[in-house]
Amino acid sequence: MKLSCVIKGNSYSFTSVKDVLAKASEEKSGDQMARVAAQSSLERMAAKVVLSEFTLADIYENPVIPYEEDEVTRIIYDGINLSIYNEIKNWSIGELRNYILSHRTGPHELTRIGRGLTSEMIAAVAKLMSSMDLVIASQKIRPTAHCNTRIGEKGRLAFRCQPNHPTDDPEGILFSMKEGLSYGAGDAVIGINPNVDTVESVSRLLHMSHDFMMKWEIPTQNCVLAHITTQMQALERGAPIALMFQSLAGTQKANDAFGVNGDMLDEALLMMMRQGTSAGPNVMYFETGQGSEVSLDADIGVDMQTLEARTYGYARQWKPFMVNNVSGFIGPETLYDGRQMIRADLEDLFMGKLHGLPMGIAPTYTNHMYADQNDQEIAGMLTALAGANFYMGVPGGDDVMLNYQDTSYHDDASLREMLGLRPLQEFEKWMEKMGLMEEGRLTERAGDLSIFEEVR
Repeated sequence: MKLSCVIKGNSYSFTSVKDVLAKASEEKSGDQMARVAAQSSLERMAAKVVLSEFTLADIYENPVIPYEEDEVTRIIYDGINLSIYNEIKNWSIGELRNYILSHRTGPHELTRIGRGLTSEMIAAVAKLMSSMDLVIASQKIRPTAHCNTRIGEKGRLAFRCQPNHPTDDPEGILFSMKEGLSYGAGDAVIGINPNVDTVESVSRLLHMSHDFMMKWEIPTQNCVLAHITTQMQALERGAPIALMFQSLAGTQKANDAFGVNGDMLDEALLMMMRQGTSAGPNVMYFETGQGSEVSLDADIGVDMQTLEARTYGYARQWKPFMVNNVSGFIGPETLYDGRQMIRADLEDLFMGKLHGLPMGIAPTYTNHMYADQNDQEIAGMLTALAGANFYMGVPGGDDVMLNYQDTSYHDDASLREMLGLRPLQEFEKWMEKMGLMEEGRLTERAGDLSIFEEVR
């Protein structure tokens, strides 16, 4: 394994596979803060040259965090298909890139090969891709999943209705929920971020959203994004949960900070299969995003993109219905500006899909980040073109509970219209029944909350 190269007469040497992966990453403020980033564009290019010549076996034999020390590494390695890996282990990362982008390589081949790749391999090949490469490659992969609705089918684009309220006021949440549904947001999930993370408060929101779904016969799933242990207690006490949520990260140390581990996720999945309200079989919802590990001082010297790939390798163990990427949520200490946020969104979408995950993207930014609405819309359009399964729907694009900017109900409708995409099949039929959609287009009743005041 070669760890050095010469560019323009300058010699560049690297200390390890982990060092090469980090320095081959595109510029990110979080990697700079963690002191793992390349010091110049030429050093970054040298790292990409060295990385392109690594074989898959080189990366397999040198995980960025040892198997013995980290649960995430163990789950990634124990989960890959060794027969497929052994077929391709002598490929270089450059050859893997060419295979993925070849016109002769289609969805079946990519779905199969993804099962034989560790997360570090997937991160490595993404680092050799341009933004256009990432869009083309992502378009080819269409992982699907089923909870009460089926997500990921070609020609369909779903949205999470996110009716958060700063004090969990049920009336305020209900108004936002009605507005989102009236614009066609909610076929992925009606997902509420609670302000108060108690079993009683979370149970109340779960009952409210479930009862509303039942009353109006809405084919979707409900979820309250409390800590997984709170949701498990609520489920144990009889709260109706269709989809169980948890944030995940790419190191055991970061997951410890989140208060989650593999045994806990196993138990939650088992509970959902026995006591959850949805049809399944995919009943878990995970959120991820570049930078959480470095912000928790739990990155172990690994770059943000590689850690994000490892999060996907960890997440696929539990076959989730949806994985939402919120890179940009933390702020400028991890992604400084719109340019870094857009690149991270494209990387994460591709890496998640090659892991076989039904990926959504939340092209988010905070108000102290050097990014604005235009950056967010560009990221939304590019990732929609690349085949993201779903986005968030937030009233006005401004989440008043979490204090960040995300896609609005109107953005959702625009993305569907400009790309000729339609809601998930079951949900589209419901919208037609409610008079909200005809032949794939919103009607004049879209946004009219009085449709929920009619006597049933």
